[in-house]
Amino acid sequence: MPTRENLLIVMKKFVENDYRTAARILGEVEESQAVDVLTTLPPKLSIKVISGLQPNYLASLLTKLPADHFDEIISNLDPQKISDIILGLPEEIRKNFLDKTPEKSKRHILELLTFPEDSAGRLMSKEYIAFHFHMKVKDAINKIRAMTGRSVSSYTYVVDDEHKLVGVLSMYSLIQAPRENSLESIMKRNIYTVDCFTEREKIVDELKQHRYSNAPVVDSQNRMLGIIRAERLIGQGQENVAGDIQKMVGVSADERTFSSMWFSLRKRLPWLHVNLVTAFAAAGVVALFENTIHQITALAIFLPVVAGQGGNAGAQTLAVVMRGLVMREIPKGRFKKLIIKEGVVGSINGIVTGIVTGLIAWLWRGNPYLGIVIGMGMIVNLIAAGLSGAAIPIAMKKLGADPAQSSSIILTTVTDVVGFFAFLSFAVLFQKFLI
Repeated sequence: MPTRENLLIVMKKFVENDYRTAARILGEVEESQAVDVLTTLPPKLSIKVISGLQPNYLASLLTKLPADHFDEIISNLDPQKISDIILGLPEEIRKNFLDKTPEKSKRHILELLTFPEDSAGRLMSKEYIAFHFHMKVKDAINKIRAMTGRSVSSYTYVVDDEHKLVGVLSMYSLIQAPRENSLESIMKRNIYTVDCFTEREKIVDELKQHRYSNAPVVDSQNRMLGIIRAERLIGQGQENVAGDIQKMVGVSADERTFSSMWFSLRKRLPWLHVNLVTAFAAAGVVALFENTIHQITALAIFLPVVAGQGGNAGAQTLAVVMRGLVMREIPKGRFKKLIIKEGVVGSINGIVTGIVTGLIAWLWRGNPYLGIVIGMGMIVNLIAAGLSGAAIPIAMKKLGADPAQSSSIILTTVTDVVGFFAFLSFAVLFQKFLI
């Protein structure tokens, strides 16, 4: 663990020229050290660093800062970033956080928070340039030149008297146009827009299709509200995927690399106990056939083969279905069809894999009936894997639970229990041919 002095030297070295690296370093140290760094660095440097941190982690850091540092940072932080931070705060802390926020930023934040989570209205930025359609080209160029210290987009939007979006101009077109022309005469009228209630996944697909890096966000009356940036959608998407990956294995999406030891234990231990219960369920199935395994010891060799193949096949199905749910690719009326389809795929996979496994078992142990037993057990388990891999996340969604929350733990239980029971049941049926 780096000392406070060494950490400060490294941070100051990177902040000026590479704030993203500085943010990464800050995100990898213990929270107490990160707070210490933000307290020691001048507020302007602190703001550069924290702009690269994930909102949930940043929310935790800011609430631990001294009041003067908190006020200085919040007053200079982008409202979009503040709204992300607020979403990562517990309800009881949000009001206090908002009370400390400058009035201008507060209005923007409250507006953003009225939109559904993961919608264009929540994800949009207010940093855009819009001019009235009667404005002349020369006046628009002069206004842009006067915007010192402000990043200028590659597009200028054109609005009417009611702030309704009527056109768009690239900066190149604006510069090349005759100076006395009005913006209305040179603007592009056929505009791709995003409704403020459109969900993130749909926006990503549409931006990819049109190959746009950003797009204007409008309300139902076509009034311009902001712009949506592709880079923000990608960052948000990566965070969501990372959270889903953690939840699928029983880890809280809120946990970070250097979360406190107690926080990690509190979030992980309950699911480890759930996993322990399911493991004993699988062990209980094996115990039912203890006498059979004692008489035919070769069965013990193939138990992990059947369970392992079932787990892998189920994980493949689970990954496809989880993606379909996240991307809204599965209409509600087609859940049953999807489960049946995955069951059929599981059957075909089971037959092919069962034949291959059966032949290997026969050649290895010299008993064709052992090959039949493991082959049939494999078929049953892969059918169950396909069905459960599709049904588990869909069932959790219908029950109002998060489909990503530990689906893999439940799936592993199903494939272990079904695989062991099927394989050992067939072994009992063919027992006289196996001894």
